[in-house]
Amino acid sequence: MILVAQVSDTHFDLGIRNTERVETVMRFLGELRRRPDAILVTGDVTESGKPEQYADARTALTTDIPVYAIPGNHDDRAHFRAMLLDQPASDEPINQVRRIGGSTVILLDSTVPGEPGGRLCETTYEWLREALDAAPADTPILLALHHPPARLSSPVVDEIALAEPERLAEIVAGDDRILAVLSGHAHSPAATTFAGRPLLIAPSTASVLGGAWELEMPHRVMDYAPDPAIALHVIDESGRLTTHFRSVSMAGRVTVQPI
Repeated sequence: MILVAQVSDTHFDLGIRNTERVETVMRFLGELRRRPDAILVTGDVTESGKPEQYADARTALTTDIPVYAIPGNHDDRAHFRAMLLDQPASDEPINQVRRIGGSTVILLDSTVPGEPGGRLCETTYEWLREALDAAPADTPILLALHHPPARLSSPVVDEIALAEPERLAEIVAGDDRILAVLSGHAHSPAATTFAGRPLLIAPSTASVLGGAWELEMPHRVMDYAPDPAIALHVIDESGRLTTHFRSVSMAGRVTVQPI
């Protein structure tokens, strides 16, 4: 079994609240009986891409569990690369391939500097094709990016989702090894389909954004009351993917009594 935790939209802003929520989530993951093989952070690590915010993020996200992060529209590529990846500052897309157990996770940078919406550039599409060609033939693959490549009935996120999703869909549909596409950005746990595969959207640790049936535009209201939440992706021995969405109590861990 491979267990991958997905944490998203942490929005480190130099305040105590968002930092404490991530620290609580990281503690929860570290104390699981079966700890994750890796933790994916799918964007909007910081609120505004400041180096000091990345310094807070680096401290809070430090664990002996491997942590792999990609930027979101609130992030800054140069500071992200320098502060979280220990690489020279650069505005080039931050794409990564990670081997997690017997699986391959491909992390794509869908950000467009200075814009809230997402797009995969030509360089990233070329890189993705090369990454898929290099992946072992019998390896299950997860694709992760920040911007959802499908409409979610969100009056906020649908306006700033991934542009030209059909280009990515063609690649996903053509590779049977791809089990699912993972994203963040929506501040709401959600599941739908994309190119015949599950599209799994992780909740935010910082806040919850309502759907079209909850929000009256132009009011764009975030709900800051709910506990932080995460996604847990399980790939079993048969190669089947199952995802659990889990809230993490800020009031302290609850002991579950045997039934």
